[in-house]
Amino acid sequence: MMFGAGIGVGIFFYGPYEPLFHYVTPPPETVARETPEALHHSLAQVIFEWGPHAWAIYALVGGAVAYSSYRRGRPSLLSSVFHALIGSRHTQGTVGRIIDMAAIIATVFGTAGALGIAALQIMEGVQVVTGVGRVGNGVLVLIIALLGVAVIVSAVSGVSRGIRYLSNVNIALTLALVAFVFVTGPTLFLLNLIPSSVMQYGQEVLGMMSRSLSWGEETVEWQAAWSVFYFAWWIAWSPFVGIFLARISRGRTIREFVLGTMLIPSSILVIAFAVFGGTSISMYRDGVEGITPEASPPQVLFGMFEHLPLSGLVSVLVCIVLASFFITSADSASVVMGTLSSRGDPKPRKALVIFWGVMMIGIAVVMLLAGGETTLDALQSLMIIVTVPFAAILLLVAAAFHKELSTDPAAIRQDHASAALDLAVRRGIEEHGDDWTFPVGSSPAGQGAGAEIDSRSEHVTAWYRRTDEDGQPVDYDYETDTWGDGWTHEDDEPEGDEPADGERADGVTVDDERTDGVPADAVPADGEPAARA
Repeated sequence: MMFGAGIGVGIFFYGPYEPLFHYVTPPPETVARETPEALHHSLAQVIFEWGPHAWAIYALVGGAVAYSSYRRGRPSLLSSVFHALIGSRHTQGTVGRIIDMAAIIATVFGTAGALGIAALQIMEGVQVVTGVGRVGNGVLVLIIALLGVAVIVSAVSGVSRGIRYLSNVNIALTLALVAFVFVTGPTLFLLNLIPSSVMQYGQEVLGMMSRSLSWGEETVEWQAAWSVFYFAWWIAWSPFVGIFLARISRGRTIREFVLGTMLIPSSILVIAFAVFGGTSISMYRDGVEGITPEASPPQVLFGMFEHLPLSGLVSVLVCIVLASFFITSADSASVVMGTLSSRGDPKPRKALVIFWGVMMIGIAVVMLLAGGETTLDALQSLMIIVTVPFAAILLLVAAAFHKELSTDPAAIRQDHASAALDLAVRRGIEEHGDDWTFPVGSSPAGQGAGAEIDSRSEHVTAWYRRTDEDGQPVDYDYETDTWGDGWTHEDDEPEGDEPADGERADGVTVDDERTDGVPADAVPADGEPAARA
């Protein structure tokens, strides 16, 4: 689901085309065109634009939203992340609504652009498979309409069923097609190209990050057409993908979430782009007809498969994968926008999910019918404009996330332990020389490791509070072990999903964070349980 929602059809739309384009037209002031240096630089540039840098943006937003929702008990909204910076009154007020509305707008236009790209690819695939030649807008509308029905069916079936099953199909068929091209294409060439490209990326990543106006006007124009566009796309998609990743990652540690989000999709993309791009470049070198940077990305994609074995069957499979990616991206975005527009409800009303799905597909259809690929470019430019405020928002997300983590019990305990050890070592050497041990006991007032820490203050004890729709704390009754609003752990457990090992039914990992069995937000600020926490 992470891979399907975060990338969509881009791996097929740009996979064979972009490395070939960079090989023939490398960035200004870098390498000579159509040389071994250009070959490796083209793949390094692709890794820079599609790899860990892009997924780090998703990991930042997703990690912040997941922590705010499942650790602090707030709604699954982008605005909830800013609680540490602007307080609950603003996050639940006008400022919060503006943030969530901006997230919806960016998601609608960003996803509509991706759906338009997918529709153009599928239409090209239909032309190749059927041999009917160029088809008109009627066929394009029919394709999108059929996919739209599938989007609605998948979205209303929920994340644990429709989206999950489609995502499994996506990844299985994608890896199968990558393996097919690897085996039937220039295998030895690709086997050497993959590690060489990764090493080249490691050497050039700082240089690729530093290209700016000082490199000349041509560099600025090239960056705007490629790197800037891609990172604007990732930022525009970050609210949608981040919130979706947060939803499917409950129960993970932050370390697991960040490493999984950044490494797994990036590794798949590096291999896929190297295989697809390396094969298209090899065919271009051999003078294969139709494999040129002047052709459109869909033409390069299907042209590549036409010159490999089983071209007819494989082209059909490619169309199936593109359709599956179309559906997965649209329905996962619909679910997220349903959540954003229903005050963070993790299970938004089906009618609302359907509305957003139809809205995205409608925008894609209108833009394509109005001007085809040219209008789609305009839509992408509009998305870049929408991205500008989100670049600043991401910086604030990072600051808010850091501030939240600094008041987590695990962080406080770690700081406390470091202070205790440092103070003990200093005191031991000062009073006993080199031969001493660590006794455990109380210290005179103001001299211990916790002299500057009040473990019973609200700053420490109020780290997790369940609140109602108005942001007011929900009471907890110790005698009956019930919440004031009647909530139970089972209410928040997804249907058909069993808690993972080491995870409570409410999704909070069972570790040494709390061992007294008392709900964290039920601990009084002046009570003994807070000291134990």
